[in-house]
Amino acid sequence: MRALFRLSITTSLATGLLASACQSRREAVDLLVTNATVYTVDSTFSKAQAFAVRDGRFVAVGSTADLQGRYQAARTVDASEQFVYPGFYDAHCHFYRYALGLRSANLVGASSWAETVGRLARHRQQRPQDAWLTGRGWDQNDWPGQRFPTKDTLDALFPGVPVLLVRVDGHAALVNQKALDLAGITAATPISGGVIGRDARGRLTGLLVDNAVKLVASKIPDPAPAEADALLLQGQQNCLAVGLTSLADAGLDREDIERIAALQQAGRLHLRLYTMLNPTPENKAYYLPRGPYFSDNLTISSFKIYADGALGSRGASLLAPYTDRPHERGFLLQKPDYYRSIARELAATKFQMNTHAIGDSANRLLLDIYGAVLKGHNDRRWRIEHAQIVSQQDIPKFGQYSIVPSVQPTHATSDMYWAGERLGQRRLPDAYAYKALLAQYGQVALGSDFPVEDINPLYGFHAAVARQDAKNYPAGGFQPENALTREQALRGMTTWAAHAAFEDRRKGQIKPGMLADFVVLNEDLLTAPNEQLRGLKVRQTWIGGRQVFGNEQ
Repeated sequence: MRALFRLSITTSLATGLLASACQSRREAVDLLVTNATVYTVDSTFSKAQAFAVRDGRFVAVGSTADLQGRYQAARTVDASEQFVYPGFYDAHCHFYRYALGLRSANLVGASSWAETVGRLARHRQQRPQDAWLTGRGWDQNDWPGQRFPTKDTLDALFPGVPVLLVRVDGHAALVNQKALDLAGITAATPISGGVIGRDARGRLTGLLVDNAVKLVASKIPDPAPAEADALLLQGQQNCLAVGLTSLADAGLDREDIERIAALQQAGRLHLRLYTMLNPTPENKAYYLPRGPYFSDNLTISSFKIYADGALGSRGASLLAPYTDRPHERGFLLQKPDYYRSIARELAATKFQMNTHAIGDSANRLLLDIYGAVLKGHNDRRWRIEHAQIVSQQDIPKFGQYSIVPSVQPTHATSDMYWAGERLGQRRLPDAYAYKALLAQYGQVALGSDFPVEDINPLYGFHAAVARQDAKNYPAGGFQPENALTREQALRGMTTWAAHAAFEDRRKGQIKPGMLADFVVLNEDLLTAPNEQLRGLKVRQTWIGGRQVFGNEQ
């Protein structure tokens, strides 16, 4: 009996020592995620079951059994067969503007001017201390009659407070007389690259388009630093909740970027930002001599230029007149020589030129200017933001000059109800042609343009693959010949978005060496029915191997 007892002890010790030895041979990692369906979005679009993370980066990807045998993790997460993707990347948005706009009245989806005014009045009751009454998101195309509003109601209801209501596209606004007075705008005020609305008698209507909006917006005081920080962190939480881990913020100044960087360095802002600079003399004087800046959290490598306005407010510059306004073609926001000059200036640096171009005339001008300085195939990754209406003869220029098309799929499904009225049926196929653009460059960077559209990237995924809106309209999709495949759409909001920012060597895929940004969904983006895509839920969002949203934080 004693011999048997000694044998049992010896066996137990040997087993324990063997297990300890095996455990000691396993590499230490910070995180091991197992039992998942992992879409790596690598070059072969491979799938895996598990991955390991150390020091904020993926170190191994493979099967659950293999990685459990190779790694000892400080934290192990059993994904329970849920679906994991690289962190979603919005390739074109206005995060800073969106976050600060959270203090304004939300006018998105208002079905009439009366509803818009009602929302505004309720907002004023909630924030009576604000020096300005601001709102964003109205769209006259959603109202009966589709007519632009005038300032009369605002003057009557809010005579003592200046009011600025920005249209959903950000390229037009309605203001009251108090705001016009503070900006010094009269019926005789000159404007270039914009419109100051007047009625048949020459009286101001309160409608401002493009450059005219800046005359009033520049008078609105910035929020106090503490409030600005709080709004940015509130905006971050909204983004993390929908799986966004990286954003391309289109149009910032030095002080904006320094605020973002300070929050990142303090460990409060986890989102990774690719920032496009406004082409102001101050920004150019500071950044051009220093050259592009790259870190894991912040990229400063481009300038954002505006060529024209938006289609909805008829500011997009068209080759032929608007079908519903035969005497209007839209307009450029600057003279053509301005764009030629800045293209030459940036071509002599390592910065990208990223130009907002909506109309086919604006796209043609900028594509030709890009081509003149880029001179054929290159790896400068200059971008056309929106590339919304592009003539068939101009589409090949994206391939000829290696120009990145940066597009927003939900623009197509938002505009489809009235885009034909603006363009006519002959030109409509030239609009929102994402598949044709993909065929030229080989990639499309996908974004939302929020707050113009919703921040949820799954809405853009659905619009890209189904060409339908939130109501799954129309059956069969709007111009379905330009739908993307699901693999293409997922690449567009991960690795292709990273490529467009010169960040593809560190993010956008789940593979060793990449930053460990990933999102966990309850259903499979690649197989869920079209009508369910917008309803899929983000269970968890991780940045650098750290959980920043979801259960079990």
